[in-house]
Amino acid sequence: MLNFFRSRTATAKDDLLSGLTVALALVPEAIAFAFVAGVSPIIGLYSAFFIGLITAAFGGRPGMISGATGAMAVVVVALVATQGIEYLFPTVVLCGMIQIVIGAARLGKLIRLVPHSVMLGFVNGLAIVIFMAQFGSFQTLDRASGNLTFLSGTPLMVMLVLVALTMGIIWLLPKMTKAIPSSLAAILTVTLLSVGINHLMKSESGSGENIVATVGDMLNTQARAKAIAASRADADEVAADETSSLDVSTVAMTPQTKNRVDAVNAVAAAANAEAADGTESESAASISGGLPRLFFLDYKMPPMNFDTLWIIFPFAITLAGVGLIESLMTLTLIDEITETRGRGNRECIGQGAANIVCGLFGGMGGCAMIGQSLINVNSGGRGRLSGITAAVCLLMFILFLAPWIEQIPMAALVGVMFMVVIGTFEWASLKMFHRMPLSDVAVMVLVAGYTVVMHDLATAVILGVIVSAVVFAWKHAANLGADITINEVGGKIYQLHGPLFFASVSSFKDLFDPANDPEDVVIDFYYTRVYDQSGLEAINTLAEKYQSLGKRLHLTHLSAECRDLLDRAGDFVEVNVSEDPQYHVATDRLG
Repeated sequence: MLNFFRSRTATAKDDLLSGLTVALALVPEAIAFAFVAGVSPIIGLYSAFFIGLITAAFGGRPGMISGATGAMAVVVVALVATQGIEYLFPTVVLCGMIQIVIGAARLGKLIRLVPHSVMLGFVNGLAIVIFMAQFGSFQTLDRASGNLTFLSGTPLMVMLVLVALTMGIIWLLPKMTKAIPSSLAAILTVTLLSVGINHLMKSESGSGENIVATVGDMLNTQARAKAIAASRADADEVAADETSSLDVSTVAMTPQTKNRVDAVNAVAAAANAEAADGTESESAASISGGLPRLFFLDYKMPPMNFDTLWIIFPFAITLAGVGLIESLMTLTLIDEITETRGRGNRECIGQGAANIVCGLFGGMGGCAMIGQSLINVNSGGRGRLSGITAAVCLLMFILFLAPWIEQIPMAALVGVMFMVVIGTFEWASLKMFHRMPLSDVAVMVLVAGYTVVMHDLATAVILGVIVSAVVFAWKHAANLGADITINEVGGKIYQLHGPLFFASVSSFKDLFDPANDPEDVVIDFYYTRVYDQSGLEAINTLAEKYQSLGKRLHLTHLSAECRDLLDRAGDFVEVNVSEDPQYHVATDRLG
């Protein structure tokens, strides 16, 4: 990465200011992901508050920001659409329980298995996804067609100028002073400019529309587009049902059917006009709200039985896996940037506790947010106070400051995210292609490509790890060999080199010639290691083959676990304990 994330010590002032900056950037993200999940924007904001507060206070990575994320939203959208929103909240609670179990079992250390090539692909793919996601802020609702279209003309030029100004402030201000986070200064400066521009243009044109789109405009646009899409879907469904019910020989609709379809189309057209005029309910187009309440006070509680568990368990498992993979990958990235070490297992428990509380209070769940975490780090946030500040500020926005926050221009937030993209992308990896092994390049491109196309970071990481493991196994399967010597009594000694595991079993068997070997054969494992059951079974099979020929096979320098498992070798195992190598495995101390 570029030297965008400067090394600095943690201070309370930096944490407070960076927390405020992150809170401002959290608002549009939480709203957008709520629409993706098919729930109210206020649910997304409440989720960001609970997830951000609890993980900041109790998680394993100070300075990392968590909230409602797109990866979690795309998982629950099917559940909300098919079963209803009341099934979402128990699912999120169950997800949190699963995450706590994973953390308590100390499985967070498995993130160590992610190769560097996968990390490179993850970071680069993520940067591209964040970059592409910003284009949604360049869209507006076409009143004539009811469709989202890209800006053009003067609004587009003003948007681009303000985005460039935001990026310029973020880049230049740290060269002059570090008293205030450059991202916060950029947001405040561009907000003041946009308020003036919108007021001036409204006065000149007499129109009620803002030329510079704000958070409030984005919220209204998303709500209107959703209302229009829903009305059109209803109209199409009714029309399809009526058409399919006609006799195949009927050329035209019956008068009754035609009247019904016309009525539905009229309702859809009315909904289009209502949404385009901005007359939808105020609650659907505002971030203002009260204190969150337990979900069963506002929604019907689903039946607590095995049928409900059967419905929500697959979604909960997926949510838990996706959330932990993204959180642990983000933790690893922040570790690298800050040159400190987080605690993966504690982060798993913190994420689980946050999701339990979030689900109980009617939230959609969440996990670590990479973009906002990078904003926090770049703004100087290093401690837990930064994440706590961001969450508390977000709640204050909901309770008291909604009209002010809705005036923040999307151009300022887009500019901040563009700088995050520049700082996140591993530009050096483009120069490393000719120096990296071809397999690592392929894995990096695969992970980045899958992330960009499918927008599924968790699956991309899993896929990269699997491919890397297969490549590793394939390469090491060819590394098994043996030095063959004859001792002073005529016995044959096979000095093995290389790992013995499932992929190298065939090579292991090809090394020996039981039919032509002498009466005494020694296999020396001093320079090798048996890794799995396939290797043990290969040894057993070879021992039995020599036994059937009346020959003696001696196995020396086996590790302790291999000796314990080779029960079928019996008397054919000869071990020199004093010369056995000692093997050590990673502990959970730093997990």
